[in-house]
Amino acid sequence: MAEHTSSSITIEAAPADVMGVIADFARYPDWTGEVKEAEVLKTDDQGRAEQVRLVMDAGAIKDDQTLAYTWTGDHEVSWTLVKSQMLRSLDGTYLLEPIGSKTTKVTYLLTVDVKIPMLGMIKRKAEKVIIDRALAGLKKRVESPGE
Repeated sequence: MAEHTSSSITIEAAPADVMGVIADFARYPDWTGEVKEAEVLKTDDQGRAEQVRLVMDAGAIKDDQTLAYTWTGDHEVSWTLVKSQMLRSLDGTYLLEPIGSKTTKVTYLLTVDVKIPMLGMIKRKAEKVIIDRALAGLKKRVESPGE
């Protein structure tokens, strides 16, 4: 993987609960902000998403993209770009690390390459914003599911 941006957050929930929210793509529009539609196109033999179509609206950037997901055990999921209108590549990973029985450290790694020219510094800043928003949304969704 090329140079990536990463960040971590601690969530007051067991890893299985956190992964349950991550794996529930149909609910992404409820908590991610940028995802307006999510459709699972293909699942594996355990019922987990293998390909997901996402309609994104992040203000200046609107995109219709398909991502391929790889599930590693119960504590890691990675994705890579299959197709997109705006992106050349996108690689991401959520790593879940249990801290006791009811707390999870979630690390999000992300590498994005857009089709339009963009300075590396600006691209890293955009990746950081995407990561921080996603982690904050995930934490809120897991810890306060009714909101």
